[in-house]
Amino acid sequence: MGADAVPTRHREDPNPAGPDPEPDGPRLAVTSEVGTLHTVLLHRPGDELRRLTPRNNDQLLFDGIPWVERAQQEHDTFAGVLRERGTEVLLLSDLLAETLAVSGAARIQGISAAVDARRLGHALADELAAFLRGVQARELAGILMAGMTFDELPFGPDATSLVRRMHHGADFVIDPLPNLLFTRDSSFWVGPRVAITSLALPARSRETSLTDLIYAFHPRFLGVRRAYESHTAPIEGGDVLLLSHGVVAVGVGERTSPAGAEALARSLFDDDLAHTVLVVPIAQSRATMHLDTVCTMVDADAVVMYPAARESLRAFTIRKEGDGRVSMSGSDPFLPAAATAMGIDKLRVIDTGLDGVTAEREQWDDGNNTLALAPGVVVAYERNEMTNARLEEAGIEVLRIPGSELGSGRGGPRCLSCPLSRNDR
Repeated sequence: MGADAVPTRHREDPNPAGPDPEPDGPRLAVTSEVGTLHTVLLHRPGDELRRLTPRNNDQLLFDGIPWVERAQQEHDTFAGVLRERGTEVLLLSDLLAETLAVSGAARIQGISAAVDARRLGHALADELAAFLRGVQARELAGILMAGMTFDELPFGPDATSLVRRMHHGADFVIDPLPNLLFTRDSSFWVGPRVAITSLALPARSRETSLTDLIYAFHPRFLGVRRAYESHTAPIEGGDVLLLSHGVVAVGVGERTSPAGAEALARSLFDDDLAHTVLVVPIAQSRATMHLDTVCTMVDADAVVMYPAARESLRAFTIRKEGDGRVSMSGSDPFLPAAATAMGIDKLRVIDTGLDGVTAEREQWDDGNNTLALAPGVVVAYERNEMTNARLEEAGIEVLRIPGSELGSGRGGPRCLSCPLSRNDR
């Protein structure tokens, strides 16, 4: 068996309309934010973070230049906590390399998405694509994630390429994807189906091409059906909360558009994956880029929430009626609307911090962005001391992890993880 081969079934056709699969591990399905977490997709930060400089970090959506080795240590701690609690951890880089090894179609599609002939010119693009088609799967996966500079091109200068003449050697011929570590955004699961998203900002738009390859061609996801797929209306996984079985909240703000939220709702209704979608407008700012930066679930009836958003968040309610019609109402206060949709009296709310300054600081540091491993058990950044203390006072078990470097891209434990398999509650 060759260096790229893996002893598993080869699939060239994703066949999105096929039956739900019988996976090798736990059943792939997610209907809750807090049900016991069985399987999760993470991405251990790698060479793509080494591409960040003071000149490009804003464009690549990072607030600073992370210390890569420390970020990797922090991520290893995070993955270790999940494994210790019985969660199977799948790493995106491994899945991508395995996908490229077993599928020629995946290799062609991944290269096509990365090599932009409009920017490079057809001659240079064709030469680079031809080279990449012969690269071993693990190395190719690394290039698709970490990018490539003009200095790193594997062939000598071409005197007839104006593109090469006019670019500096450190410029990117393939852009890096440093935000890949936030696996929540490029895909999310609703029931037994996966939604491939449309990321709003150019720095992240190619991430979904890699996620799409994995779900389409990796044998672990053989036969998985799609819940939603959009190439026009932006929607990101950080804006989607599965409040309870059949009830989904979608934030609309900097990253998810009203059109994306409505398209998701109608798709979920068509596939009988939800009966109610709450569309929640949030401020279009860096501090509140996604709904899960101001609110996440920590128990079946409890959320941790930024106090400044507690009274201001409102929701438009979209329902699938019994006769198949879609109704819309609102806007109404979010918390009561959510409780009504979930069929409970009220949601317990645990505020971030005790005073306005602490709350603002800890919201910025992802104090609201927790990952539930089971009802009443969450992973949180250790730096948010006040929020963690308030969670524990409310009876929530908090598993603390370091995040000083991981957080430089504005994301906490929920952002860093894409659940693939959970208990219903």
